[in-house]
Amino acid sequence: MRELIEKIVEEGEVLSEHVLKVDRFLNHQVDPVLMKRIGETFAKTFQNESVTKVLTLESSGISPALMTAYALRVPLLIARKRKSLTLQNDLYTAKVYSFTKQEETEISVSRSLLHEDDHVVIIDDFLANGQAALGLTEIVKQANAKVAGIGIVIEKAFQDGGTLLRNRGFRVVSLARIASLQGGKVQFAEEVVCP
Repeated sequence: MRELIEKIVEEGEVLSEHVLKVDRFLNHQVDPVLMKRIGETFAKTFQNESVTKVLTLESSGISPALMTAYALRVPLLIARKRKSLTLQNDLYTAKVYSFTKQEETEISVSRSLLHEDDHVVIIDDFLANGQAALGLTEIVKQANAKVAGIGIVIEKAFQDGGTLLRNRGFRVVSLARIASLQGGKVQFAEEVVCP
């Protein structure tokens, strides 16, 4: 997606060789026009997968996932990181390690909202080590549902998450793939062509 790559170049900030800050348009302040285009791109990409649900992890994946669900006309399901009074029992759960926060979290989804006949597209803002996406695939597996694909806004192709997921047989579509953040500069991998 040309618009996304331009935003990364213009507004992204390289904090280290492993961290790209995109809080001006993706995960703190959100550009709704860009999110709409991202959602439409993912919807078009997965339109032939009989998608019944879009699944993401709170909170940074919500914006692109909501726009994807809207474009596909299916519900958005948000895996929670914290338990609440209304989300205590009868849950699918998985452990997820966050590279950015340097902590492990248990994520959960109500069993009443995910079923074996669901075809689920997983959407997330970043793919680095693949732990968030793996945790979400584990939840889909527990429900005996099908992962129809994984859509990633920005993939750090220099880390092993994409390879890990693809080697497990998942279709992973990343809209922007970063080859390197060395020297404080974003270098992109080959451009991803989406339908």
